[in-house]
Amino acid sequence: MRTIEYKAVDFQASLEAFCRTAGTDPKVREAVSRVLADVAAEGDAAVARYTAQFDGATLEPGQFRIAPEELAAAAKRLPAPDRAAIREAIRCVRAFNSRGLPKDWTARNPHGARIGEKFYPLARVGLYIPRGLASTVVMTGILAKIARVPQIAIFTPPDREGRVSDAVLGTAHLCGIDEVYRIGGVQAVGAMAYGSATIPAVVKVFGPGNGYVVEAKRQVFGTIGVDLLPGPSEVMVIADASADPEFVATDLLAQAEHGSGLEKVFLVSNSKRLVAAVHAHLRREVIALGPKAPATRVLENGFLTVFVPDLKAAAKVADWVAPEHLELEVAAPARKQLLATITTAGAIMQGGWSATALGDFTAGPSHELPTGRAGRFFSGLRVSDFLRRSSLVEYDERSLRKAAPVVEAFARMEKLDAHGRSVAVRVQGRPE
Repeated sequence: MRTIEYKAVDFQASLEAFCRTAGTDPKVREAVSRVLADVAAEGDAAVARYTAQFDGATLEPGQFRIAPEELAAAAKRLPAPDRAAIREAIRCVRAFNSRGLPKDWTARNPHGARIGEKFYPLARVGLYIPRGLASTVVMTGILAKIARVPQIAIFTPPDREGRVSDAVLGTAHLCGIDEVYRIGGVQAVGAMAYGSATIPAVVKVFGPGNGYVVEAKRQVFGTIGVDLLPGPSEVMVIADASADPEFVATDLLAQAEHGSGLEKVFLVSNSKRLVAAVHAHLRREVIALGPKAPATRVLENGFLTVFVPDLKAAAKVADWVAPEHLELEVAAPARKQLLATITTAGAIMQGGWSATALGDFTAGPSHELPTGRAGRFFSGLRVSDFLRRSSLVEYDERSLRKAAPVVEAFARMEKLDAHGRSVAVRVQGRPE
């Protein structure tokens, strides 16, 4: 477990080296490009072939889609406590995200013209759900439902027998989604982008995936829209002497266990005693997990402790890293100070009782968040991502006359004579 000092001469270089993510392997790019090209050219045949190759499931095109009756049956098979938990997560996610639903508006601009915005749901979206991640169905599907997207299609990889977990299927049913395909991987992204005889193309794809899926989303962008290009999970915990070291340690491990082995976890603290206690808890947990556990690999290669002189320095570290998840396990007055300073985190969990796992499953905000320092320019998934917007402009003769000098000036400065003429003929009338 590596520790660096904020005041060290090579601190910035060390932090940058730890945060640096390798570019996509050329072999991955080539493999993804080949699969996408085959799906575009061959449609269902390529989807079936690659599903057999990568997932071991032999499927005919007529078996790609799972019948709505199977979704309902899966929901019934779920234990009652699981159904209740899914419904509660849906309730919380709907309550939070309904507040972010944009509304149409109109107003008058300084010229007296009527201007405004109108929002429309995307016509058809695809949700990529990694194998078994029922929570991602909620964290994407409910936002699409709030936006009133008329067609929502889920794509998720099957097991070798072509089965999808009851948790994913049942959650889709409880979310009110009845179009689910047992297709995953790059071939699923290709089917969403290009369509096939059995799978209509979507206009935008949402949801996380492994490196191949993310690269596929990168390559189809422009043919269809994509939400984010999220990489392995990240968490940063800023903790002072008041933090419970066991809380901190378990939260670090929670994000380290996602499975890729490339997750990044940060502990930032101004208390050497707290750091020592957290490290001790982690060592005990590593022994219990065993050497082959994904979280063990992350603690060896993807865990960084940053010792800072004060919380002002901690805020600077967090703002530079732009972590996917940020936990502020510090005294209440300090939380206010950090919240006023840090502007790049994907999700900010405040206080020792606000475990990041709450955000993963039920707190309300979507758990699809920017990674790899993308929080500097991206936000987490929102309802507005499932909408498109048109701006509205309506001038009459009186407001046009007020705007005409502005148009004339810019047309002259930019040597766009036809632009100026298009307004001048309205103001001055057409020549004889």
